[in-house]
Amino acid sequence: MCNLYNMTKTKDEVAKWFGAVDALGGANFGTEVFPGYPGAVVAEGRLTQMTWGFPLAMKGRNGQPLKPKPVNNARADKLDSFFWRYSFEERRCLIPVTAWAEAEGPRGGKTRSWLSRPDAELFAVAGVWRDSEEWGRCYSMVMTEACGAAAECHTRMPVLLRDEDWARWTGGSPEEALDLCRPWEGPLTLDRTDEPWAGSAATATRLL
Repeated sequence: MCNLYNMTKTKDEVAKWFGAVDALGGANFGTEVFPGYPGAVVAEGRLTQMTWGFPLAMKGRNGQPLKPKPVNNARADKLDSFFWRYSFEERRCLIPVTAWAEAEGPRGGKTRSWLSRPDAELFAVAGVWRDSEEWGRCYSMVMTEACGAAAECHTRMPVLLRDEDWARWTGGSPEEALDLCRPWEGPLTLDRTDEPWAGSAATATRLL
């Protein structure tokens, strides 16, 4: 499960890499992206900014409405559920990523382990998006079973897309897109660090 990722390229580099129209304008986004915060997304051929996570309505013990939580990961085997179905069928996107992080270590002392593709300094993760009343346009990563180095950190990992599958993910049929939701078969680099995980914005997230 991914609750933190890096996107260290400039918007000009990303737009060129994906052959997308730069629709970001003067928007800024951090190199580290956390759930509930803005990130760069390629949707409908445009590089734009959306909030990472679909808003999930929450209520307190007395039924009072609470601040919604960002559901930033969508399990591939749950894409036919009501929460995800229409976005998956109608609004799929590409999420530019340079590396993603998983939490490892003992409770209260977890650190960040970064995973990346050694064959690509920038790559696409499969995503879905929609409009929301709470945050405007928002997106979520699609997750599948982990394999290789990613399986050393977690049971799930983002769906990584080969360059030749970008158009199939965004414009193919739901059946064609679902066929791409499989563990990555290429190489992965695992960089275990001493960076603390606790206290980051990544701790309060949900996955459906």
